[in-house]
Amino acid sequence: MKNTLLAIALATAGLVALPVAHAADSSGFFINGNIGQSNLSNGAYDDSDTGYAANIGYRWAVAPSVLIGVEGGYTDLGSIAPKSSYGFLGNAKITGWNVGANAHFNLTDNWYLSGRAGLFRADLKGGYVNSVSSDFNGFPIYGVTHIDNSSNKWYAGAGFGYDFNNNLSVGLNYDYYKAAKNGFSVNPDLVSVSGEYRF
Repeated sequence: MKNTLLAIALATAGLVALPVAHAADSSGFFINGNIGQSNLSNGAYDDSDTGYAANIGYRWAVAPSVLIGVEGGYTDLGSIAPKSSYGFLGNAKITGWNVGANAHFNLTDNWYLSGRAGLFRADLKGGYVNSVSSDFNGFPIYGVTHIDNSSNKWYAGAGFGYDFNNNLSVGLNYDYYKAAKNGFSVNPDLVSVSGEYRF
């Protein structure tokens, strides 16, 4: 699916052959959305699902071709199945709110690089096997801990894309999310295509 997302982003960008006005010369509000494949390979979980994200924010032009801003939004990283031998744990679900900083760097009048990072407040659901006690010989006795709690960690991401004009762009992105609570630690990522509209 990653190759499919790349092909879609490049094909969409290639639809515009004529040069357009430079897209990174003015401050303003923006809204964007991503959809793609989330992946989690950690502990008992090893699967992928459809994930999406949406953000709204504001960027300031700090130099020619450079915009720095703030953003806030929501991410749903889907429902991740455990490995077959851990089916009793149930699916892991990671959703959450994010707030952070972002940047948009125009390499040419149309092509850009982007970056983002900040706080990710996740709603975590899942489980893990842990040692809860020991027997008379000192050998561990294992139990199952189920988690339904919130986590305050971080996210970071990067991308590249194409500005059709001053208002509209499309891109391909990689985002990494850190979430952990009470011994349950997951690090899902999201490979996605995005669209952005700037006001």
